[in-house]
Amino acid sequence: MSYTKQVLTFVICYLFGLIGFGQSEFESLGETSFAVNHKLSNSYNMNFSARSRYFLYQEDNFLLKNRQIDVVHFSTYALDFSRSISLGIQYRFRDGFDNGNDELRLTQQFNYKKRAYVVRFGHRLRLEQRIFNNLTILRYRYRFALDFPLNGEKLDIGEGYFIGSMEALLSQSSKLKPELDYRTTINFGWLLTEQLKLQLGLEYRFEAWNIETEQRLFILTSAILNI
Repeated sequence: MSYTKQVLTFVICYLFGLIGFGQSEFESLGETSFAVNHKLSNSYNMNFSARSRYFLYQEDNFLLKNRQIDVVHFSTYALDFSRSISLGIQYRFRDGFDNGNDELRLTQQFNYKKRAYVVRFGHRLRLEQRIFNNLTILRYRYRFALDFPLNGEKLDIGEGYFIGSMEALLSQSSKLKPELDYRTTINFGWLLTEQLKLQLGLEYRFEAWNIETEQRLFILTSAILNI
């Protein structure tokens, strides 16, 4: 377990190093989600989720105000043990909360994972079409992630696990300048039953850092149900 502890220490220190780097244009938000996974065969599974995102800190004030609600579906087909492709559709309800625009999002995804001892590494490529009323944004995303159990070599009921990731994003549109974003995320999870997991985490974002950087800290809570 010494190797996994070293990886865990590095990711946590890296995240909090980012948090300490400047606080201009800073906001904090919470995001609570519930996801349901259903495996139809050895090769095909479906995921449905709902998420609520809400402000916690904005413009030097602490507050609790809902920002948006997302409804998401992904269908995933496993090409082999290591590779899979996914198609996703998402609708974001925002107009009724903070006067933002509702959004329809289409996603195409390729995922590659590999295991080394107890640590699983993953590479994810995503292409997204973010469709608004008068604007369509193409977004390209690459994420590197790792996860491992916190006790022993295998995750058993009642035990915890760690997930860490770093992601780069590029958004392009005919009406806007190209925008670069960067995200670092850590999650701690617990396998409560064979079907249910709970996760708590933090995500730090640098948004539009090539134009005018905005920094956001997300506090994440989620439940994942396998049926």
